[in-house]
Amino acid sequence: MAMVTGFWVTQTVRAAALYNLADHLAAGTDTAEAIAGAESTDPDATRRLLRTCASLGLMTSQDGRHFTGTPLLSTLQQDDPHSLRHFAISQSAPGHWLPWGRFPEAVRTGRHQVTAAHGEANIFDYFAKHLDEASSFTESMSNLSRASALDIAAVLDTRGVTLALDVGGAGGDVVRAMMRANPELDGGVFDLPHIVPAAEAAKAEGLEGRFTTVGGDFFESVPPADLYVLKYILHDWDDAECVRILRNCRAHLVEGGRIAVVDHLVGDTGQPGLAPLMDLNMLDMTGGRERQLTEFDALFTAAGLSRVKVTPAGAFAVIEARATP
Repeated sequence: MAMVTGFWVTQTVRAAALYNLADHLAAGTDTAEAIAGAESTDPDATRRLLRTCASLGLMTSQDGRHFTGTPLLSTLQQDDPHSLRHFAISQSAPGHWLPWGRFPEAVRTGRHQVTAAHGEANIFDYFAKHLDEASSFTESMSNLSRASALDIAAVLDTRGVTLALDVGGAGGDVVRAMMRANPELDGGVFDLPHIVPAAEAAKAEGLEGRFTTVGGDFFESVPPADLYVLKYILHDWDDAECVRILRNCRAHLVEGGRIAVVDHLVGDTGQPGLAPLMDLNMLDMTGGRERQLTEFDALFTAAGLSRVKVTPAGAFAVIEARATP
């Protein structure tokens, strides 16, 4: 029953995030009536939402009227460093929600369902026309990147690197963590023009003279760099598109430079974890996939690259490659 009704929980968490329950409770606004007044929601429906959130472990109540947030609820606070608020909102919004409603068709055809659900070639074309959802999705990627950026920065050796470019890096959380770890490192974000402004916040972090942003399309070209970081990029695309991205990076890779792919690695069949579910998300949403290490090696070979290192970084693997001589 928990599996079958999982989508009920998804939309309950979405409502909790949209109506800022975590922030209200943290500020002492702790009754359904007060929250409903602040958010212009129905008081009785808000009471029922709070009661259900308590049953899910998001909050507690001693009297059924006043509520207190739990540490789990704090992950929905807007300013919490480990916030997943935007991830909760973007994954349950129409952009993702409607294609997932067609998931059996993705299994039948082997094709993503964004075109059938939204009439767009891919989810990124959809976001270009729905900037509110695009903003939430960009922030959601930052939510995930902030949680892993320190792990990634700790395992990527940037000594001697002149420029690290976060390709498709959205807000640039990963490269910014790398820059903070290495004060000698210059970094930048390369992403679609409507996404790049999300990275401008880095200029308020004391990185102004070392940080750049460039808009463009990584299927066409990328600016030169001696370290490219592709986090959560290759899993969006099929093998041919991945090879095209990697070849563009190789073509502009400074001599002796590296490409660092950061993605989930699919383990043995039956091994629990996020990777198999994320693989189905890619099937349904993008036509991409999560991969085993041998599948990454095949992509590298086709792009004129050779794998040189694999390092765990939290829930991810950092897979480094260099140009094949």
